[in-house]
Amino acid sequence: MNKSDPNITLRLLPFFAGVLGSILLLINRFTTLTLTASQSRSDVVGVILNGVLILVGLIWHKVQPRSPDAVTLVGEQGFEFAPYLPEEIKKELAWASYLVLTNTVTKSLVVYYQGVVVLRRGILGINSQVIPGNILEKVLASKKPVYLVNLPLYPGRVEFDYLPENTQGVICQPLGNQGVLILGANVPRSYTKQDENWIKGIADKLADTLQTYLQ
Repeated sequence: MNKSDPNITLRLLPFFAGVLGSILLLINRFTTLTLTASQSRSDVVGVILNGVLILVGLIWHKVQPRSPDAVTLVGEQGFEFAPYLPEEIKKELAWASYLVLTNTVTKSLVVYYQGVVVLRRGILGINSQVIPGNILEKVLASKKPVYLVNLPLYPGRVEFDYLPENTQGVICQPLGNQGVLILGANVPRSYTKQDENWIKGIADKLADTLQTYLQ
């Protein structure tokens, strides 16, 4: 479901103010029995000001950017660990995934490490397995994150079949040299630079823990 624009009323305020001012100006003009020169000049100024307000309102409504629309991701809520994980890693993964899901726009989270999925949490995709495509292989090889700001526009989106099918944005954050933290959002262009830096810190901490216990 698309989210309505919360700023539409504010952007249309000059338009409605101009219309209201014009109506009041007309009422005042038609109810005045004797028209003076000074009132005529005032009416001209009022017409100009109201016209400017109406024009500004129309321009704001058309050219100001809207916030990206959020969608409801297709899938069921879930929280799945790989069965062989030690308790220490489960606690670390649970803590890290909770922070990411509650403090960013992330709605779906997958941790892929040493060739297997060790965690899925949030809105789960139909496919529970990760088969690295070109994008994920690039992240693993370069150890650099990839942020797909508007996933539906990328041909490579087909490799993310383990995320909800209508995922809008994806971050692939490397976990050292053996894995990737994959985050799916329900809003395009939604992760800020601060979010990206914060996610990197979480991923680095996870990578240290996973490397310690899964050697």
